[in-house]
Amino acid sequence: MQLGTLDHVNVRTAKVQVMREWYVKVLGMVDGQRPPFPFPGAWLYTGPNPVVHLVGVKDEPANTDPKLEHFAFSATGLKGFRTKLEALGEKYEVRVVPGLGIVQFNVWDPDGNHIHIDFLPTEPGASEAPAWGNQDAMIKR
Repeated sequence: MQLGTLDHVNVRTAKVQVMREWYVKVLGMVDGQRPPFPFPGAWLYTGPNPVVHLVGVKDEPANTDPKLEHFAFSATGLKGFRTKLEALGEKYEVRVVPGLGIVQFNVWDPDGNHIHIDFLPTEPGASEAPAWGNQDAMIKR
């Protein structure tokens, strides 16, 4: 067996509509077709793939210390993404991965799930990102 790329992430939430709107507005995902499961939820797409599956639960998930620290997406359009985050007043942190030069924008959805958006070092604006250990230069909103 040979594994391929990660297919999707499943996120349980008591705030399906709020989460759906955040993923669409902030990350630019598309709220798309979902099988007729007998529970609430949403599938959020990047291109043809439903990569975030929201599953509605009655109460906030009891697990307040999840084992999954974050999930990540590769992206293009670093300058536009930064402008969008600032215009929306979204909290974010940005830094460069040592040795790779990948620029990571760290964001948190309304339930506090950590997501990072990775841009290649050749992206316009990538050279403005602070180095990994430079906490003072890390942008926080």
